[in-house]
Amino acid sequence: MHGKLIVLEGIDGSGKSTQFKLLTERLEKEGVLFRKAVFPRYGESSSALLRSYLSGEFGKRPSDVNAYAASTFFFVDRFASFKTDWGNFYDSGGTVICDRYTTSNAIHQGAKLPKSELNGFLDWLYDFEFRLMELPKPDLVLYMDIDLETCLRQMKSRREQTSAADDIHEANTDYLKACIETGAAAAEHLKWHKIRCLENGRIRTPVEIHEDIYKAVKGVLN
Repeated sequence: MHGKLIVLEGIDGSGKSTQFKLLTERLEKEGVLFRKAVFPRYGESSSALLRSYLSGEFGKRPSDVNAYAASTFFFVDRFASFKTDWGNFYDSGGTVICDRYTTSNAIHQGAKLPKSELNGFLDWLYDFEFRLMELPKPDLVLYMDIDLETCLRQMKSRREQTSAADDIHEANTDYLKACIETGAAAAEHLKWHKIRCLENGRIRTPVEIHEDIYKAVKGVLN
């Protein structure tokens, strides 16, 4: 017996973290029993390689480390989290809600590849993590479907509030544009549930977006 695994996914600046907070707080108020998992886990030793990669130690451009190699850095952190944190809970029937997961590699590493190679990479990624390495496959992936202009504006606002430096992904606008295109393609190929962040040219409010997410999640949990 195993539980349910639900993933919120989207590129930097998509509003994903806000939606993760809204969703988990609402489920807590409703008395739903679940565990949270947020990736990457920057404070853990299992994230050492991915931190070196994102800080530019292996190259200042995302393309300096190929998609397959970089994916394994992030996998190690997820594997450690599953084994030490939430795996037993999930295996006994519990619900786990993730802010990012394997799906982030689909977007951020897949964006490095020619479009003709993307589906092959996505299939390899899912086979590697879910069949060979036996991480659980998500029951639902909620993909924040957004445009580049809105992401850049929201990332700028976040930088001003936190004074945090951009990593090599966030600092490269062309790469972020490729990530948005790749995310849309991955959502189609891997059958993710798209959450529209824009409607008729306007940004939907966090509450409007949350209601779509909540409805999809309750559909899986019920």
